[in-house]
Amino acid sequence: MRIGLYPGTFDPITLGHTDIIQRAMALVDRLVIGVAINRDKGPLFTLEERVAMVEAECAAIIAKTGGEIIVHPFENLLIDCARDVGAGIIIRGLRAVADFEYEFQMVGMNRALDSSIETVFMMADARRQAIASKLVKEIARLGGDVSKFVPAPVVGALAGKFG
Repeated sequence: MRIGLYPGTFDPITLGHTDIIQRAMALVDRLVIGVAINRDKGPLFTLEERVAMVEAECAAIIAKTGGEIIVHPFENLLIDCARDVGAGIIIRGLRAVADFEYEFQMVGMNRALDSSIETVFMMADARRQAIASKLVKEIARLGGDVSKFVPAPVVGALAGKFG
């Protein structure tokens, strides 16, 4: 069984994330969405809220693709999380050259820790490539319309956080 791990903070999940999830399903038999606890980033949403949002969006994808998706919170090293869930592939989304530089370093470190786990980079659809959770939160905080960037339930969740 091919198991892939798609990690992130998903604070909040965006249409870019869901695009990567849908396309990653074609590469693996089981996709584990690793929701990083990462206290250093100071997430807007609690872990429970982020997991619930990811699970809700994945339910629709599962209904469409018939694949298997598991949402798995984690706080340890990414490579250890991959081992914990039996993943042989780590799936990472890329938006821009700046993402690549960071991801390139991460791949090198992860390969040094466990060379049996491969990393696959995917780019979201061109219409979704510029979407970043950080920017979505800033737009929402300033009263802008984020409906083009996140699923409808997330629009409501952001409105609830920012009034």
